[in-house]
Amino acid sequence: MKILVTGGAGYIGGAVATELLRCGYDVIVLDNFSRGHRAAVPRKATLIHADIGDQAVLRRLFTTSQIDGVMHLAASIEVGESMLAPSSYFRNNTVNTLNLLELMREYGITKFVFSSTAGIYSAPCQVPIRESLLLKPASPYGESKLMVEQMLLWFNRLHGLRYASLRYFNAAGALDEHGEDHRPESHLIPLVLQAASGHTKSVYIYGTDYETPDGTCVRDYIHISDLAHAHVLAFEKLGTEDEPERLIYNLGNSRGYSVREVIDVAQRVTGRKICCREMPRRPGDPPVLIASSEQIMRDLGWKPKVTELEAIIQSAWQWRQKNPDGYTS
Repeated sequence: MKILVTGGAGYIGGAVATELLRCGYDVIVLDNFSRGHRAAVPRKATLIHADIGDQAVLRRLFTTSQIDGVMHLAASIEVGESMLAPSSYFRNNTVNTLNLLELMREYGITKFVFSSTAGIYSAPCQVPIRESLLLKPASPYGESKLMVEQMLLWFNRLHGLRYASLRYFNAAGALDEHGEDHRPESHLIPLVLQAASGHTKSVYIYGTDYETPDGTCVRDYIHISDLAHAHVLAFEKLGTEDEPERLIYNLGNSRGYSVREVIDVAQRVTGRKICCREMPRRPGDPPVLIASSEQIMRDLGWKPKVTELEAIIQSAWQWRQKNPDGYTS
């Protein structure tokens, strides 16, 4: 089977493409490299350098290739940036996804796995977070993803689209040849490791007065390999005609770590002192996000294999040491 992975040059997209190839799928990666890296695309994948909003490119692709399904990971993902430029997030994340769905319907492609986010839940909210909880995003980023989920529901009801919406918590860690390298970097673990390696002088802690045990935000970290495997399981579930046509799952480890805990573990893993600077809270940051992943465990038999924060950070540190300047090393 042939799968189109949009955003397949990104951190998560590249890992998903790698896992699909490992499982025997043919993979086409479409990416405009605005945030991704050519070196992050698996060598055995077919690469199309284009924007997801380019309907002419998508039409040619759907006309010339027998696409069996789409995994849609192309998106703008920075909460803080979305608070400054909401229109670009609605255009890239919501409008471009609608265009993709319309073309999929035109060409009879009925299987779709969507990269959603824990940012669609209300804050503060009950912990651990279950899929049935109130959806009330605190940022345009989360809202742009929720709007796609709402569209998917109607495409499912009215057009028979079979879809899985995977609500990520915090993807982290690295594969042997695939790590996290955003430009600019905004995710905590790679920022902490940049400080440990001397690329930056310190780590910024945004908010120390949250109602958490040490005053800093608490997040649920899931290893990139476990996240990628969940995509394959979800797609294969959609491929069985006697199964539900609509799947919605949280993806996390169901355990939270504060910003200070992440820094402490990183110091143990690297053996290096990491300097910190305390800053005011950022708008749109919930105090605690911890997943309940019971639904996907029960339905698909998925279970994360890399569960300890130390192992997650160790994998990221090993990749960073081999690639001190990321994909430009």
